Amino acid sequence: MKKTGLLILFAILLSISPLRSDEGMWLLPLIEKLNIKKMSEMGFKLTAKDIYDINNTSLKDAIVHFGGGCTGEIISSEGLLLTNHHCGYGVIQRLSTVEKDYLQHGFWAMNRQEELPSPGLSVTFLESFTDVTKEIEKALKKANTDEEKKKALDDKIEELTKKATANNKYLQARVTTMYGGNDYYLVVTKVYTDVRFVGAPPSSIGKFGADTDNWMWPRHTGDFSLFRVYADENNQPAAYSPNNKPLQPKKHLTISLKGVEQNDFAMVIGYPGRTSRFMTSAEVVETRDITNAISIYVRGVRQDVLMADMEADPKIRLQYSSKYSGSSNFWKKAIGMNETFAKLNVQERRAQEEKAFAEWVKKDKKRVEKYANALENINSAVEKRAQPMYHLRYLQEALGNIELTAVANHYAQVASLLAKGDKEEAMKAAQGLEQRIKAFFVNYSEPTDRKVAKALIKVYQGKVKAENRPEFFKTLEGKFAGDIDKFVDDMFDNSVFTSLEKIEKALAENHNAIINDPALEVGKSIFSLMPKLQAQLARANQTYADGHKAYIAGQLEMKKGTAMYPDANSTMRLTYGQVLNYSPKDAVLFEHITTLNGVMEKEDPNNWEFVVPEKLKELHKNRDYGQYAMSNGEMPVAFLTNNDITGGNSGSPVLNAKGELIGCAFDGNWEAMSGDIIFEPTLQRCISVDIRYVLFIIDKFGGAGHLINEMTLAR
Repeated sequence: MKKTGLLILFAILLSISPLRSDEGMWLLPLIEKLNIKKMSEMGFKLTAKDIYDINNTSLKDAIVHFGGGCTGEIISSEGLLLTNHHCGYGVIQRLSTVEKDYLQHGFWAMNRQEELPSPGLSVTFLESFTDVTKEIEKALKKANTDEEKKKALDDKIEELTKKATANNKYLQARVTTMYGGNDYYLVVTKVYTDVRFVGAPPSSIGKFGADTDNWMWPRHTGDFSLFRVYADENNQPAAYSPNNKPLQPKKHLTISLKGVEQNDFAMVIGYPGRTSRFMTSAEVVETRDITNAISIYVRGVRQDVLMADMEADPKIRLQYSSKYSGSSNFWKKAIGMNETFAKLNVQERRAQEEKAFAEWVKKDKKRVEKYANALENINSAVEKRAQPMYHLRYLQEALGNIELTAVANHYAQVASLLAKGDKEEAMKAAQGLEQRIKAFFVNYSEPTDRKVAKALIKVYQGKVKAENRPEFFKTLEGKFAGDIDKFVDDMFDNSVFTSLEKIEKALAENHNAIINDPALEVGKSIFSLMPKLQAQLARANQTYADGHKAYIAGQLEMKKGTAMYPDANSTMRLTYGQVLNYSPKDAVLFEHITTLNGVMEKEDPNNWEFVVPEKLKELHKNRDYGQYAMSNGEMPVAFLTNNDITGGNSGSPVLNAKGELIGCAFDGNWEAMSGDIIFEPTLQRCISVDIRYVLFIIDKFGGAGHLINEMTLAR
């Protein structure tokens, strides 16, 4: 009995504890050298070349940078692409109208002719990813001054990128830094711009739980959308044309219907945006007290105004859904980050690491010469940039979000040319703005913006001293005796930039109305202050860059022999780990998977965040899940892994040990919101929508089974 009891206890402990720390956003060219052995020990069945190979087809050929801010994956031989619903959200919103609201009702193209062109959307395929550090260091050795070094660097980068593209008009190349500027990589890509919207569930599925559930587990969100990449007759990138054909990709992912179990191997390949894993204690305080605190406060005020109008008017809801979502996502993340900074003692832990580094440096004269000033430079820069960062953050978050003054400022050059009497050049400049401004007014509500302006100017005035404010505050305090509401009403009532019709009329009939527009004057005073503050930051940041580079170089030397990865910087990375539950606090265990039962348990018809479509309720009631149900007959929705992800990984494929698609990553968890700065192996989790739920919604809910037919399924 004792032996049996110990075995049971061991099994329980194993189920709630990771077998190893799976920290790391790894560079694909280095997988063979740094990772494949551990991956194989964890159950991975493929080779490093199956993941990344520039000479043969590999998994990287099925992964794309979606729209520049998310990840997507090709899931059919006909260019069908899967990403998150929230990644496609802005595109879906732009394609919607009040009459055809694809956000609210969803959309499924039943044939290729119904697939909707998505202007402005592109996807980027990785061709190659090469370490060019030695070539650049060699070029820099001959330079002595900062100016010479900059020129040598620019010249070498130009040489490398030209050679990489080799007159191939379809390729693009850039050089990006790693490890704080200690390493350089050449990235060669191919960009496709004819991308069409194929399908998405309604927001009641794709955004189920909305802000309340955002960053939370358990999660029950069907966060996915579908697009298709099109190419010309030669399968190359081309602008939209009805004659274009679906892309014939080098590689598309096989989809597994087997599902996931606790401790299964899982890996994620995608484009994580930014991490700061070498952040110092001083930077933690800066992030907490300036970056996050200001965003939390100002965005909270603005979002309250937007939400009130969105709830009152369906048109405004559609116009501002994407704007609100883009704001609230970081707003809630900043709240969670500050909470976890405190709970997990992040500042103190970083301070201990700095102490250990300083002690290591002191023990060797050569280290002192190279690294003694690293932390001093970082701390000095953080101190010097505190005030300009504070002022710039408030300027951007508050006054920079008044839409009227922002759109008016676009016409600053036009107004300047008109004032000089150069009407011909002014009209050319105005014509260059035409399409941009037309698109702006599609999603603009003047009454909403007026309310936002009043609220945000009050916020700004309360937080920034008079001597640091834009020039327009002198008019506010003088002509309007400090009455913000009157000032804003006068600006909106007398500006031509509140509608496209007024702008066009002023351009045709009354140039003085543009030259003397009150919103333009306010806009110029706001946006002319930003470069001044940015210049102050730049001076401090040069000192910071020197210290940061030296600090990371020292860390690499101190931990030589230990595999280390560079911070995320929107280049393709791989992270590997397991399907894994977790315990967020004493006596609480979160299971690794959720089901459709949880959707029904959360249903609240009086709360828009938790409305459940009738058809989904019917499918659940009849247990009509088809081939997508788990072995116990339940319908899976989302699952957890301990993969190391961040923003930009949204939409990334989650792959099993055979490289088959098992899910689509869409979120992190609340208890580890400081994860961009410090990885928490026992707490940090990646939340993904189960691919079986994706297929179930496409097929059973959306009635788009023809899309399933073009996929490769592994049963």
